[in-house]
Amino acid sequence: MSRLATRFEKLKSQQRKALVSYVMAGDPQPQVTVPLLHKMVAAGVDVLELGLPFSDPMADGPVIALAAERALAAGTNTLDALNMVKEFREQDQETPVVLMGYLNPVEVIGYEKFVSYAKQCGVDGLLLVDLPPEESKEFGAILKQHDMDQIFLLAPTSTDQRIQHVANQASGFIYYVSLKGVTGAATLDTSEAAARIEKIKSVTNVPVGVGFGISDAASAKAMGSVADAVIVGSAFVKSFATLTADEAVEQTVNKVKELRAALDELV
Repeated sequence: MSRLATRFEKLKSQQRKALVSYVMAGDPQPQVTVPLLHKMVAAGVDVLELGLPFSDPMADGPVIALAAERALAAGTNTLDALNMVKEFREQDQETPVVLMGYLNPVEVIGYEKFVSYAKQCGVDGLLLVDLPPEESKEFGAILKQHDMDQIFLLAPTSTDQRIQHVANQASGFIYYVSLKGVTGAATLDTSEAAARIEKIKSVTNVPVGVGFGISDAASAKAMGSVADAVIVGSAFVKSFATLTADEAVEQTVNKVKELRAALDELV
């Protein structure tokens, strides 16, 4: 059983919801990332989502796009991000780590080479934003060969056909984008999102996580009441734009604790 499956099964048995955290690899400096990941796990994160810095992050709003710019300016590339996971695994063999990024850097390295090295480093799953399920057969087959999960996005505009298509292919968890927009968008309609998540869950046993627009205890609790996981990114990343690295790490850890406490109120 994969780390993701193991973690979600354990949480389900405890009637708890997963907190999935997104941070950008190498933001604001490469040496910050691995210690930050460990501190976030200690504060209550269940699944780590590590962003691969890319110069044209089409699905990301300004907060995460600027994080990618900072990481790239600091010299972080895709292989550096994989090596950060490898370093993280020296102390933590249990927390699932998912990479989130875009297809271009993976194609530059090559599917097989990338996935093989990612597996060696301890990566558990991949979410490539611009690789739709209709085009992912080759990449998905390679992931399966290496026992890694392929995670797909669904949106408020996804048709019943697309939902079923993703449900048939996804593993690890399905990422439901709660907003018609980019990461960090402000307006979250929790009732609409709840209805869509229930629809997805009716056609699959794969856990469903919800992200985009979750930034505080209230929104985390609202989405956690219907989803298996809440996924938070911009609320963690934004502090690195204005604070020193140490201050931003402290603020991020405090935000994790706030969200974890809110989710645990659902038990």
